[in-house]
This record gives sequence, structure tokens and C-alpha cells, in this order.
Amino acid sequence: MKQDFLAVSDYSPKDLQEMLDLAVRLKKEHFASGNQPLFKGKVLGMIFQKPSLRTRISFDMAMRHMGGDALYISPAEIGLGQRETVHDVAKVLSGYVEVIMARVFDHKHVLELAKYADVPVINGLSDYNHPCQGMADALTIIEKFGSLKGLNVTFVGDGNNVAVSLMHICAKLGANFTIANPEGYDIVTRAVDDARLFAKESGSTLNFIRDPHEAVKKAHVIYTDTWTSMGQEEETEKRKKIFPPYQVNAGLVAEADKDVIVMHCLPAHRNQELTDEVADGPHSVIFPQAHNRLHAQKAVLYKLLVG
Repeated sequence: MKQDFLAVSDYSPKDLQEMLDLAVRLKKEHFASGNQPLFKGKVLGMIFQKPSLRTRISFDMAMRHMGGDALYISPAEIGLGQRETVHDVAKVLSGYVEVIMARVFDHKHVLELAKYADVPVINGLSDYNHPCQGMADALTIIEKFGSLKGLNVTFVGDGNNVAVSLMHICAKLGANFTIANPEGYDIVTRAVDDARLFAKESGSTLNFIRDPHEAVKKAHVIYTDTWTSMGQEEETEKRKKIFPPYQVNAGLVAEADKDVIVMHCLPAHRNQELTDEVADGPHSVIFPQAHNRLHAQKAVLYKLLVG
């Protein structure tokens, strides 16, 4: 039976940790002795409804590093769910490639692709979650602290798709997760309900508050993201008036643990959600975090293609 990678929540803590351990190993091997052609003869079909720097390049290079290939499919070439049904796209692509990655607006599209495709499907981002980013985030935290267990991870800003996957991987692997966001911009209820179950099993805590200053106390990780995500452009001016108190600046970082790291999934709107001083400062890991997309996704691809 084929496996898909649609959400962090679909995997057990053991499976997630094994993939992260594999990512660590593959990254070390890449820099020490090169890559093994474990994906030789395998092709990844990459469906994009949204543009991307990190998702496209990291997946493409992941396949190349491991001896495989990647095929970019632009929004205009498919018109997913419009010019051609998701069912038909899934069935056609299954005859051409060994694995599919889709970066979509509507989460139901990636779920439908997985339902009808005969090959594994990876969620490269949807309006609900961003599991590949969550894996890269966890890898980055592990490289700094050795483990997620017992760490305090604070997300400051909109309770968006990135926050969902970060919350889930923290709850699965035992990190304490806190989010500070304005009223009306909470993480969706179903994601929180799932996280509460995971946290109960792992022993971690979840905190949902409004005050960013309270949220970052004792934080080992401060994470932020753009105030307005793709597809929400009509809300930009409204959000610019609501979110300034949630800016991650030097003053806020100074209230956290002395060894805190600052994360952002990028692209960043500099001097809005994150100041230049912090983005380019000693606590920032935003560029190693971006590079870790490559290595975390190699591990996900390995799980689906090799086992």
C-alpha cells in the first residue's frame, strides 16, 4: 500500500523521528562524501498552483542529489480542478512519474490527488498546513539543541498553515508550543484539537495567548511568518494595522532565553514581521532553516520511494 506525506499529524512520533534522524545522516553524507544514487530512475512530478523559491529548488535538488529527476509543472499547464479534474490529473501523472508533490491553495486538492494517484503524494503546501516546512523546522531545531523534547517553541503572528505543522510536530515530539496572535487570527480548531491529543501523549504543553511578550518568556525558539499569506492579498492593509505589536524585533528577542534561535519560513517582509536587525543578527537561523528544506525532503522522499 502506497504512503503519502500530507500532514505531520499522519505520522507517529517514532516515524517522524526516524525521518529526522535520516535527514541528519543524509545531510552529513552530502557534505562529507557526496550522495548515493538511491533515487536512480525515479522522477518527481511537481505541481505548482503557487510560486515558490524554496519548495521548487529544494525538491528539484533533492532528487538530483539522490540520482533522480524532477519535472516542474506550472499552474497554466494543468489548471488543477479547473481545466482538468484532480482525478484525471492524478491518474495521468501516476503513469509518468514515481512520486507527486503538489503546492496548492485548497487543501482538498492535495487530499484528492492522494486519493486518486497510484503513486505517493507529498503536500508541498496547502491553505491548511505545510508539513515539509515543519520537518525542516524540526531538523533545524535538532541541529541547535539536539532534540525537541522539553524545549519551549513560540510562534508569534498569524495562526496560519505554517503554525499548524509547527504545532503538530512540537506536540508529537515533546516540545512545548506557544502561539501569540491577535484575536480573529487563531489556528483552526480542528488542528488545535489534534495537537491537544498529541501533546497529551508526549507530555508537552500548548499555550494560546494574545501577548507576544508573555509568549516569548523562556522561549528557546521564536518563530514568525508573514502577516499576509498568498491568497490573502486583499487583507494586506487591514493586517498591517493589526499585526505591528507582533513584530519580532530586538526588544522581543531579548525577553527570551539567552540562547534563543529565531526562525522564519521565508519569504520575509523585512521590517514588518521581522526586523533586519533580528533577521541578520546572531540569533537568526533563517537561512540554515531554508537550506534544511532540501535535507528534510530527501528523508521524506526516501521514506516514500525506498521505505
